[in-house]
Amino acid sequence: MAAAKAVKLLDPTRMGAGAAELERSLRERIIGQEDAIRQIVGIYQTFLAGMSTAGRPVGSLLFLGPTGSGKTRTVEALAESLVGDARAVVKIDCAEFQHSHEIAKLIGSPPGYLGHRETHPLLSQDMLNQYHTETLKLSFVLFDEIEKANDALWNLLLGILDKATLTLGDNKRVDFSRAIIFLTSNLGAAEMNAILRPRLGFAHSVPAGQQLSDKLASVGTEAARRRFTPEFLNRIDRVVTFQPLGEPELQQILDLELRAVADRLQRATGAAIEVRLTSGARDLLLREGTDARYGARHLKRAIERRLVHPLANLLATGQVAAGDQVMVDADAAGLVFTKEPQESAGISIAAA
Repeated sequence: MAAAKAVKLLDPTRMGAGAAELERSLRERIIGQEDAIRQIVGIYQTFLAGMSTAGRPVGSLLFLGPTGSGKTRTVEALAESLVGDARAVVKIDCAEFQHSHEIAKLIGSPPGYLGHRETHPLLSQDMLNQYHTETLKLSFVLFDEIEKANDALWNLLLGILDKATLTLGDNKRVDFSRAIIFLTSNLGAAEMNAILRPRLGFAHSVPAGQQLSDKLASVGTEAARRRFTPEFLNRIDRVVTFQPLGEPELQQILDLELRAVADRLQRATGAAIEVRLTSGARDLLLREGTDARYGARHLKRAIERRLVHPLANLLATGQVAAGDQVMVDADAAGLVFTKEPQESAGISIAAA
């Protein structure tokens, strides 16, 4: 009698090296949006395995959620992770396409129409492929605030999402089969904020329980169903509702932004300068840069105004030089900058 063959248990949750590296990179850049990261990594793993659906885009995702929760930043982080440039995204601001005639800016005017030769389509094949590399031929296309677009743009998207093709005004075809399509929308944001309002505030974390996540997802999906036609939604692979950011997430985002400032300081000076922030200085930046309605949208502006511009003035006037340690504290008037000599080399921005 033949011996029974051993059965090997397989692990379908295990990721390849490329997808695992992307997940690690996204987690370093995106805070508090686990579902978005998981969906993007899943689409990328399918692409790397050569199993993306033929004749369709690599993937299409609709991002819902309140403003300032990181929808656009997630797309930029993906481009930054894969091609090294957050700007490697073909971004379409749908607020600029509220009238049907404005679609000519996307696809160009047909031959014979006034301005045909002067109108260069934003969605040409050259635009789509401009960030392809030798190792990765993948495009990222973002339709921002899709709910503001005219129906004519939605009709164009139906063809892109279903057949991965777009016909330009001069009848040339654009191939989207090596593109990931992202659509963002603030639909349902008012209802979400109404749910979250009793919980939000700088001093309190937003509970991240599954019940809250499910409720927000239900609100966002229902708002999308009211606004978009079934044939439009049925062509989208994933609908992701972004979660609100509580104090722990905002603190992590502040750390990311401060590291970016440290990198700029390094490029600008190359000097041994250390900048340290007290907890009071961090709290001031968070209070000014975040709120319940706009999330973390204004945090960069607060850091630019309160921290970067003063540091630039201190460097330009010679008040800070190599070997200095800059301490940043807060008082009733704002941030206070002091310095003391320090022996350790290197540039960093950290909490005191």
